[in-house]
Amino acid sequence: MSASGPMGVGVIGAGKISDQYLENLTRFPDVEVRIVADLYPERAAEQAAAYGVPESGLPEQALQHPDVEIIVNLTIPAAHAEVSMAALDAGKHVWTEKPFSLDRASGQRLLEKAESAGLRIGGAPDTFLGAGLQTARRMIERGDIGVPLTGLTLFEVPGPVDDHRNLEVLLSRGAGPLWDMGPYYLTALTQCFGSFRSVVAAGRIARPTRVLQVGPKTGQEITVQVPTHVSIIAEFESGQSSTSVLSWDSPHRRVGHVEIVGSEATLSIPDPNHFDGDLHIRRAGDDDWTTVPAVGPVGGRGLGTLDIARAVRAQVPHRASGRLAYHVVDTMAAVSESIERGEAVSVRSSVPATETVGEDWDPYLKTL
Repeated sequence: MSASGPMGVGVIGAGKISDQYLENLTRFPDVEVRIVADLYPERAAEQAAAYGVPESGLPEQALQHPDVEIIVNLTIPAAHAEVSMAALDAGKHVWTEKPFSLDRASGQRLLEKAESAGLRIGGAPDTFLGAGLQTARRMIERGDIGVPLTGLTLFEVPGPVDDHRNLEVLLSRGAGPLWDMGPYYLTALTQCFGSFRSVVAAGRIARPTRVLQVGPKTGQEITVQVPTHVSIIAEFESGQSSTSVLSWDSPHRRVGHVEIVGSEATLSIPDPNHFDGDLHIRRAGDDDWTTVPAVGPVGGRGLGTLDIARAVRAQVPHRASGRLAYHVVDTMAAVSESIERGEAVSVRSSVPATETVGEDWDPYLKTL
């Protein structure tokens, strides 16, 4: 493996999300996708051909590939920790889709393994590296809203329909609106307030059973394993608090709503599931909102992988770190425990502030 030139990437998991990653990673000059792998090699071959990747095959081939330095783990949530650990065991850096793991124990083992092996591990979302949330951070740190006090996030949609091809997965452990969409909103809040300290939550399941309508299990009734509506009140180590709703039980759509209330103004932040979007600020005494264009990199999914590659070569910390992804898992686990126990639950981990991304940070610039 070279200490200069683009860093070799192997993608494991050729499902739907791989389109976004491959479209971007094959355009970033500092990384080079050398193999696409999947348990279904024909699917991997199709994706490799579609994006001009020279090789495809089974996951073992990506793990053993001599020119791959970073594994991008795009498998299903239940396999994230296992595949990430296999990559670390193979001596590869890791970028994994969210959630980082499905429990604290497996997530902690990943962090310990990466540290002992001198490898990098990071996890989605990397949307906070984009212009939208980075502009929000600069505004907050500059004092544009005064002292940050509280946060509000809303995600409400009808949820997966009965004939969704992944209905069973989406209603199983490791999914639901908390584990599927929560990482975007909770990560955004960490960028505004820092580490979570405790949570108290309530959850419900609107339809406890569903009948599968597509695939080999068509007609089979399944039990919904996760809440389809979650309400969270969180407290941060810095003393601020937030209120969040994550719901698949709403007849209408209300997504991407993130507001940070300060002592002098309220800031509306772009959808944390996206990398860009205008911000809006309303100061005390204003009759309406003022639009603030986002400034900085956009790039799309894959920015976190690129940031690892550049950070490894520069021997500096990467931003969308495993510690951050684990802290979000720890927070979601605390939310789940709070729902089950009906009481506030402490968040055990803490994470240092993430270095901001410069306005001139260009994913399309060749630097390695």
